[in-house]
Amino acid sequence: MRILSSLVVIWLVIGAVAAFQRDYFANTDAECGDVGTILITVAAGPLNYFGANPKVDCETPEPSS
Repeated sequence: MRILSSLVVIWLVIGAVAAFQRDYFANTDAECGDVGTILITVAAGPLNYFGANPKVDCETPEPSS
C-alpha cells in the first residue's frame, strides 16, 4: 500500500510540474475553465509529456437581477 501511495503522489507532482511549466498558475483569476484545466492537467500527470493537453471549458451561470 505504501508503494501505491508513493506512486500516486509522484504522478500528481509530475502533473503539477506540467501545469506550472504551462504557466497555468500565473493567472490570478479563478474562473471555472481555468481551475478545471489545472485540475485535469495535474490528474493527467506524466501523460502531459506524451502529448496530452487537457482543457476544460465551462461557464458558470450569472446571478439573476
